[in-house]
Amino acid sequence: MTGYGRASGSFGDKTITVEVRALNAKVTDVKLRLPGDYKEKEIELRKLVTDLGDRGKIDVLLEVQNADGAATVTLNEALFRGYHRELSRLSEELNIPSGEMLTALLRIPNVINAASGEMDEEEWLEVCETVTRAMSHLKTFRKQEGKVLEADLRLRVTTIMLLLSEVTPFEQERFTRMRDRIRNNMEEGIGKENLDPNRFEQELLFYLEKMDMSEEKIRLEQHCKYFIEQLDGKQESLGRTLNFISQEIGREINTLGAKAYDADIQRIVVQMKDELEKMKEQIANVL
Repeated sequence: MTGYGRASGSFGDKTITVEVRALNAKVTDVKLRLPGDYKEKEIELRKLVTDLGDRGKIDVLLEVQNADGAATVTLNEALFRGYHRELSRLSEELNIPSGEMLTALLRIPNVINAASGEMDEEEWLEVCETVTRAMSHLKTFRKQEGKVLEADLRLRVTTIMLLLSEVTPFEQERFTRMRDRIRNNMEEGIGKENLDPNRFEQELLFYLEKMDMSEEKIRLEQHCKYFIEQLDGKQESLGRTLNFISQEIGREINTLGAKAYDADIQRIVVQMKDELEKMKEQIANVL
């Protein structure tokens, strides 16, 4: 399930901005982008995001700016002078135009660093508060998207139940066709006068038992109802549960197809499978 949350806070002359983006995933995967000042708090921040974000791939961007809108940075003058001295010497020796040396020097790692210093505890509390509000907005976003997914899943599972009810009218016809087919085959093979009624009934019962779909229909209906019950519940993380139920629904649909022996029922089974695949696509986006 995708999601986005953003929140801002302030501490003294600093503005704290937190952006959170999330995608659904089987496990929790948190990626943080922090100013250098906050590296010492990375473990605490990661735990905070993990506790508030359930599971999923979560990217967190934390920015801290001064009142003038600029980020707090420092220039490593010693490193800058050293690089400049050596590059200027090589430029003269090799007769290479210096060009935009200043721009190139500023791109060298560690020449420009975020200001470092001890973390103020009150400032850290404000950062945690801002992160918490951003994660709250993320949850709100997810819930809105979840309502859309829920409506679609309800439609799909209800459609499967309606298709299941369409199977019944075709069942008796296929029994009749199977009975006639077995009788004709036996009469052609051994002759009508040699047909043993008892043997015929045994063969008929064997095939009718193989064709009986009562148990599969009952189980499929129960699985669909259980799926809807889960949607009606107040549990927040349903992705795994819905995935397991959809697998059971798929097994019963496949068994119905194997026992169909009827073109009309096979057509209905194909429609059920189509709805189930659409359900699985949506379930992949559910936490």
